[in-house]
Amino acid sequence: MIPQTPGLNANVLVLNRHWMAVHVCCARRAFSLLFRELAEVIDVDDGRYTAYDFDSWAELSSYRDQFPDDYDWVSTVRMHIAVPKIIRLLGYDRLPKQSVKLNRRNIYARDQNTCQYCGLRFATSELTLDHIVPRRLGGGSAWDNLVCACVDCNSKKGGRTPEQAHMPLIRKPVRPKRNPVINLRLGQDKYACWQSFLDNAYWSVELK
Repeated sequence: MIPQTPGLNANVLVLNRHWMAVHVCCARRAFSLLFRELAEVIDVDDGRYTAYDFDSWAELSSYRDQFPDDYDWVSTVRMHIAVPKIIRLLGYDRLPKQSVKLNRRNIYARDQNTCQYCGLRFATSELTLDHIVPRRLGGGSAWDNLVCACVDCNSKKGGRTPEQAHMPLIRKPVRPKRNPVINLRLGQDKYACWQSFLDNAYWSVELK
């Protein structure tokens, strides 16, 4: 049994058996799948893919000093084991979902926590969602009508359109082609190896 360690909360990209990205899970779930031989680790090194089962990955992890610094680790009574960044399901060939959910988290991620009126970046707690065309004027809740706005800008705009309030948007809002939170994570070197499996033109990835 794997003990409670911070590394168990790390994110792992999950591929189906056809090497297509289907979702992201936590390391705890990934280790469970590996231990039950339902998945294998996929290690990406300079464009080459190497597959490992649980035992071989655990053995490789014993050479900890040869791993890059950006790996998370889980410690058990008997070993230290690296958290894989990518796993592939051995018996799952379902295609990934083609749509990204319209929710507050994804809109904040799409807009990178940036107010779409003043262009300043804020903590999530300091942001609101603004209907570009206010609901009282018939505007609905849709990808192209919702943007992040800071409290001051949202208050200033009120129940008006951007044109009426003389507050132009800094960019036109669109529906993301894949989960915007994945796009944010790909900005980190730690998840650069995911890029090979995330083709904007084909599929989207839904977070857990």
